[in-house]
Amino acid sequence: MSREITMPALSPAMEEGRLARWLVAEGDFVEEGDVIAEIETDKAVMEFEAPASGVIDAFLVTEGGAMIAVETPIARLRDGGAATPPPAEAPAPTPPAKTRPRRARAEAPQETVREALRQALIAEMREDESVFLIGEEVGAAHGAYKVSQGLIERFGAARVIDAPPLHSAIMGLATGAAFAGLRPVVEVLNLSYALQALDPLINSAAMTGSMSGGTLDCPLVLRGPHGAGERMGAQHSHDFAALLARVPGLKLAAPYAAEDAGALLRAAIRDPGPVVLLESDRLYGQAFEVPEAPALPWGQARIWRAGEDVTLVAYGPAVGLARTAAERLEDEGVSAEVIDLRCLRPWDRETLLESLKKTHRCVVIEEGWPVASFGKEIATTLVQEGFDWLDAPIATLGAADLALPAAGPLEDAALPGVEAVLRAARAVLYR
Repeated sequence: MSREITMPALSPAMEEGRLARWLVAEGDFVEEGDVIAEIETDKAVMEFEAPASGVIDAFLVTEGGAMIAVETPIARLRDGGAATPPPAEAPAPTPPAKTRPRRARAEAPQETVREALRQALIAEMREDESVFLIGEEVGAAHGAYKVSQGLIERFGAARVIDAPPLHSAIMGLATGAAFAGLRPVVEVLNLSYALQALDPLINSAAMTGSMSGGTLDCPLVLRGPHGAGERMGAQHSHDFAALLARVPGLKLAAPYAAEDAGALLRAAIRDPGPVVLLESDRLYGQAFEVPEAPALPWGQARIWRAGEDVTLVAYGPAVGLARTAAERLEDEGVSAEVIDLRCLRPWDRETLLESLKKTHRCVVIEEGWPVASFGKEIATTLVQEGFDWLDAPIATLGAADLALPAAGPLEDAALPGVEAVLRAARAVLYR
C-alpha cells in the first residue's frame, strides 16, 4: 500500500513552496522523522521530514522546479522496507547517507544541532519556569527550522509565544521581561531581521548593566540562523560576528558542533546578561557524535585536531572547512591544528597563543565580509601579543567584499572554500 507525500505547510501563512533538493533517492527506505527534502518558501529554505516510515516509491516533483501549492503531491511513499527482515544472506537495509542519523546507535551516539538546541530549551524550560520562548512561528508551526518542535505541546502557549514579525517590538518586550526577572529566549527566522531589534538590544539590554552600576541584569537570549550558504540573497546572508562582537555588555557565541550548541544555549539562558547565539541553518541538520562531557565554560575554544605546523582558526560552519583542509594537508605531510573559537565575546586568546607557540603560523577562516572583520580582530591580537612566535604573516580568509548573490554558483564563489584554505595554509608554510 502506498500514500502520497504532499507539499507541507511549514508555516501558518505558507501557501506555496519549491522543492529545492531531495535528500533521498527513489527506492530508499526512510523512517518517520528522517529529513528527506529541502523546501524553499518566500522566507527561507527549510528541511522537511518524512511523515511516516516506508520506501520512497516515486518522486512526483523534480528539484528546483516552479513554486507549487501546499497539499500538492510531491512523492509516493510505499509501506515496507523495515517491517520484514531481509534473508540471512542479504545485508540489512540501511538509511541513506543524507537522512538524519539515529541517536539510538549505542556504539556512536549522534545528535543534530537542531536536536541539541531543542533539548537545551526543553531542559532549561523544565528546570526554570521563568524561561520562555518568543518569536515568529515558534509555536503552532514548531519554528521555521523545527528547533521548537513539540515545545508548545509541552509548555503551553503562555511560554512558547507566537509573535507577529515586529522584531523591534519583540526585542523591546523581551528586554522589559528580562528586567522584570524573566528569562526570555527570542528566536528569529533569520538574524538579518534582528537589525530592526538592535535599538532595544544594544541601547537597553546591553548598556543598562553599566549605566545602572551593575544593579540591573538583563538575562535574555537572541538566537537564530545567520550567514550565507542557503541562497538567501544579499539581505538575508549577513555574518553578524564583527558587528555584535564590538558591543560591550553583550556576550556572543557561534557554535559548530551539536554538543557545543546545546551547552552554549543552556549557558546563555542562565547568564545574567544578554547573549546572542549565532546559529547556521546549514548546520541544523548535521549530526555529530555527542560524548558525555562536562558543562562548557563560556569563552573557551575547542581544539578539534592537534598539530605542529600551522594553526587553522574558525567559528561556525567555517570550522568544517578547516577540518577538511587539515585532512588534506595531512596527506601532504603537514600537521595542522584546528581550533573552533565557539565563543566570540569573550574569545579564547590563551588557547590561540599557546597554539601559535607550537606552530608559528596561523590562518583565520570566517564567512564574514573582509573589512573590519572578526578575523582581523583575531589576527591583530595575535600579532600584538604573540609577535615573537610568528614565522610568517597571519592569513585571514572571509567572504568577498560585496552583497552576497542568491545564485548558487555565485554565492559559492563569494565564500571561502577548502581550496582557498589550502592555498592560504601553503602560503604561510612555504614563504
